[in-house]
Parts: sequence; C-alpha cells; structure tokens
Amino acid sequence: MAITFYKYQGTGNDFVMVDNRKHSFPTDDETFVKQICDRRTGVGADGLILLQDHPDYDFEMVYYNADGRLGSMCGNGARCTVRFARQLGVIEDVACFLAADGEHQASVERDLIQLKMNDVQQIEQIGADFYLNTGSPHYVRFVDNVQDLDVYAEGRAVRYNERFAAEGTNVNFVQRISEDEIFVRTYERGVEDETLSCGTGVTACALVAGLKGLKSPVQVKTLGGELEVTFKQDGDTIKHINLVGPAKQVFTGSVPLQQAQPQQQL
Repeated sequence: MAITFYKYQGTGNDFVMVDNRKHSFPTDDETFVKQICDRRTGVGADGLILLQDHPDYDFEMVYYNADGRLGSMCGNGARCTVRFARQLGVIEDVACFLAADGEHQASVERDLIQLKMNDVQQIEQIGADFYLNTGSPHYVRFVDNVQDLDVYAEGRAVRYNERFAAEGTNVNFVQRISEDEIFVRTYERGVEDETLSCGTGVTACALVAGLKGLKSPVQVKTLGGELEVTFKQDGDTIKHINLVGPAKQVFTGSVPLQQAQPQQQL
C-alpha cells in the first residue's frame, strides 16, 4: 500500500500534503513523518500536513513539524492547505477550517490566498526584542543587515536559551526596508534551521513593526518571496489580522506505507 502525497510551497516554505479524509495515514508514527520530510532520504519538506474531515468545518488541518512531531499553527502551511482543499473540490473560493490554534477563515483570490489569523492580545518586550504568539510562539529581533546575518547560529542561541529550550520558540530577524516594507528571516523550531519563509513569523514581525510605526498593510520580503500582512489595533488587542500570499502545487507522488515500519537493527 502507498500513501499519495502532494508537494506544495508558499513563498519557499514547502510541505507534503496528504488527503487523509479516509484516515489511511499512520498519524501516530513520528518516524514515518520524519522520514518523508527528510531532504536526503525522503520527499523533503519543512513539514507534513493532513487534510481531514470535520463535522463543523470545511476541513481540519493537522500539521506535523519536520521532526515528526505535531506542530502548532503554520501560516504558510494553512495557505497551502486552502489551495489543496480547493484542488480536491472540498471548497470553492472561501473556507472555514480548524487548525491547531482554532478556527480560521480564508479566501482564494487567483494566485493569492488570504488567511485570517487569530487576534493577538499580548506582545512582551524583552530588552530591545519582542515575544508574541501568532498561533505559534515567535521571538522578534530588529537588525541593521539581515541579509548577512548568521540566522542559524543567532536563532539557535535564542531558541535553546534558558527560557525557551524546553518548549522552543521560532526566532525572527527583521530589517526595516522602507515606510511600509520589512525583510524577515526565520529560524524555525521543529525544523531546527532557517526556512525560506514562515507565515506566523512574518505575521509576528509585521505586528511588531506596527508598534514601531509601520502602517497596515505591511509588505514583507522573505528569501522565498513576498507576503502582505494587514491588521488593526483595537485597544490592547490587534484584530483583523490577515496573511496574504501565493501557494502553489509543485508535484505529486506516492510513498510506500511499509516505510513507516522501523528498520531492524543488525
């Protein structure tokens, strides 16, 4: 037996997508997920996403990090899942679906997917840096030259410091480019490396940029492409947060299910 998969990417953040409405995927096999996401011995991806039925929503999105473990909200992954759902005929141009952090709405607008994110009520300042949760935890640091920064080393130092080592955090480095544009690079927990783009990270950085005077919409440059974040400050809460950007299918294939079985030690 084989598992059919679809490879999608959203601004270079890539995912293995599986239609699991028949519940054929071994959801408790972390090793199998990790094998599929491995870039040398598997398909290769920043994460794996299952699209499943849900009685109260158009579908449910179940996200696994590349390390095989269940993850928190993934913004680019959600946009790819919406595109995938449309391809499968699960939705047309609008969606209401369930993710790890609750309900989300989204719409398909030609090449772009607009994803409504949950409200953000607390942004903690840590020295000159910031910490907030946009469905996943994010540490945000503004720098002068993000292009030449060693994101792996600098991000890993924060992700594994005394405060964050146990649960982990994503670490974002941001450079202000203009009055309405920022450049973001992200070290992602679960991948334990830099990714070409991170949707919840881009969102977090845009919201912090808003605190620093940038107006909505904020244009965001990443190594994998460009995104847009819109938002509205309402007292102590940031509402009407939307992440907008492309999501595309790259290819499709199949993986033998027997790969899920652990290899015998010799």
